[in-house]
Amino acid sequence: MYLLNIIFPEAYAQAAPGAAQGFDFMSFAPLVVLFAALYFIVIRPQTKKAKEHREMLNTLRRGDQVVTSGGVIGTITKIENDNEVIVEISDQVNVRVVRSMIAHVLTKPQPLINKEATQSETPAKSKKPTVATLKNNKPKTTPKKTVVKKAKK
Repeated sequence: MYLLNIIFPEAYAQAAPGAAQGFDFMSFAPLVVLFAALYFIVIRPQTKKAKEHREMLNTLRRGDQVVTSGGVIGTITKIENDNEVIVEISDQVNVRVVRSMIAHVLTKPQPLINKEATQSETPAKSKKPTVATLKNNKPKTTPKKTVVKKAKK
């Protein structure tokens, strides 16, 4: 018995301290701070990245050079439906890829220039010329003609 009293001492009845009356905000303050830190460090950046990836997948089109989540680089040749695209990974080697497995778009093709589209658009305000455009667009000067004097006889 003596050994049990050492391991499990007897609990003496003590007067309970006065119970707190009402709501104590300070007991929840560490939880609020922890949740706010977790939100700004983990949750918010993750949702922002997911939104950017969703927008990137919605703007895929034929000719885009993409990288899949498996690391395969290829060019989109056809968009099958909302969930699948055909990616050409080598000459005459086409692979069907689930659209959500595309990780990055490396390059986008240049849009075709329509003559009607350029004529119908109103010209934008001219910006100040940069140094590079000034160097490339120097006024053309005609070379001076050299006059050769004839020697007197």
